[in-house]
Amino acid sequence: MRKLLFNSLFLFIVFASAAQENFLNPILAGWYPDPAITDDGEGNFYMVHSTFAFYPGIPVFHSTDLVNWEQVGNAIHRPGQVDLHGFGTSRAVFAPDISYDNGTYYLTCTIVDGKGNFVMTAKDPAGPWSDPVWLPEVSGIDPGLFFDDNGKSYLVYNSEPPNNEAKYEGHRTIRMIEFDKENLKTIGDNRILVDGGVDISTKPVWAEGPRIYKLNGYYYLMTAEGGTAVNHSEMIYRNTNIEDEFIPFKENPILTQRHLDPDRDNPITSAGHADIVQHPNGDWYGVFLAVRPYEGDLYNTGRETFLTPVKWENDWPIFDLGGEEIQYSYPLPDGVEINKELFPMNGNFSFEEKFDKDELPLNWMMLRNPKTSWYDLKDDAEGVSLKTRSETVEGKANPSFLAHRQQHIIGEASISVKFDAEAENEKAGLLAFQNESHYYFAALSKVNEKPVVQFYKSDELIETVSLENSVSEVEFKLKFEEDEYTFFYKTGENWQRLGETQDGKFLSTQVAGGFVGVNLGLYTTSNGKESDNEAIFNWFRYSGNDEVYRK
Repeated sequence: MRKLLFNSLFLFIVFASAAQENFLNPILAGWYPDPAITDDGEGNFYMVHSTFAFYPGIPVFHSTDLVNWEQVGNAIHRPGQVDLHGFGTSRAVFAPDISYDNGTYYLTCTIVDGKGNFVMTAKDPAGPWSDPVWLPEVSGIDPGLFFDDNGKSYLVYNSEPPNNEAKYEGHRTIRMIEFDKENLKTIGDNRILVDGGVDISTKPVWAEGPRIYKLNGYYYLMTAEGGTAVNHSEMIYRNTNIEDEFIPFKENPILTQRHLDPDRDNPITSAGHADIVQHPNGDWYGVFLAVRPYEGDLYNTGRETFLTPVKWENDWPIFDLGGEEIQYSYPLPDGVEINKELFPMNGNFSFEEKFDKDELPLNWMMLRNPKTSWYDLKDDAEGVSLKTRSETVEGKANPSFLAHRQQHIIGEASISVKFDAEAENEKAGLLAFQNESHYYFAALSKVNEKPVVQFYKSDELIETVSLENSVSEVEFKLKFEEDEYTFFYKTGENWQRLGETQDGKFLSTQVAGGFVGVNLGLYTTSNGKESDNEAIFNWFRYSGNDEVYRK
């Protein structure tokens, strides 16, 4: 079996984007939440994101201009680094942070419901990354490192309220502790930098995602506040001595959309969990998560990564949105052009994956780390075979499921699968997955020893269609448009609808819960029974054509 590594080849990539003097938002479409960014001082930027219970974990993206991004690796890229078995879809890997100091990259992160906080290191962000070094004395989430120019290092993180006595629900603190970067351990006691938020009398919730910067003679502390939904925001504090109290900016928040009319056209909401960085041309930019709802607070693409300019006023950084609303496009930084040779991460595009290379491309994931080899890329041939195993996506193990993020509000995905079910419990087909209890599945199977296509809403069988006895290969297609998901199948020339159009809100974060978006892909299972069968998937096709990108 070949490994998940760093190279990919995509065919007939099509762009339909804004004029080339602008870049598009989100810069990473689909669920790439909790962005954190660093640079090496020589024009290379690296960005990481949360992946929760998906594997490989923590994608690492590279750019030289903040606009063109290419995934170069994953920080969790070996099955033995972190065991994700037993974690729900939206648990485990929360909010990584990446930093650089003197030739070494550091990644800090939290395994929620697991062993807690850890740090890993690498000389090359593309990998390999070290095994985690656990920090049991650091309680909370969202750890990040700051390297001062006097040689000292600090770990800043979200933690419990003082004395672990919450004054209200969501009461948290931001804490800091000195860090020994040589031995990867903390030193001494932590201290509280923020209690609750900018103004505790207003009962601010979920102070998190802290970053520290040293600029303009100040130490800056930037944190998210308000929770990761529609009340999300970003706050800034500063002082001139890191041991002193951090004083909040009087005009906080420096980024939010919480005050805007939720019924505005093409809204971008829930902005926060940000990081700022200086472009090689001297200008400043910020990355942050936000969402694109199609109705109210309903969205299926998850929390995505956006980019905007940052301006400085009286030595305070402020996200320069070009008005109150986050825009879907901004002027390109001086000297930057869109690189159309890269696999596109935003705008309208299409691609086909024939699985004809030595490694699985980096845009593919699975649920939790594999304990056995269950997929095989055929030598010198197109297609990938997946073993039909007992594990299901309703469990908390590692099912035979290869996933690509849904990156558009409007689009379609299709597959070709060859599968001869040996029993009625064996199925293979196209899966639209949000979590263990919220998914749609179009499958090739058998009933009374005759081939059928079936359609499931989670574990509920919605439709069964009998096929000719000779059929063992079927194409499946999903068309999605906002909250409408329609599945089709084809054994000859014409597509046939499979069941009625389904309610896409069932797959939304608001209904399903959690922190991920929809994942589309290849899935086969024998539903709890042993099997020696396999399904062969010849290709996967994806196309997204959101209306907002045509304006």
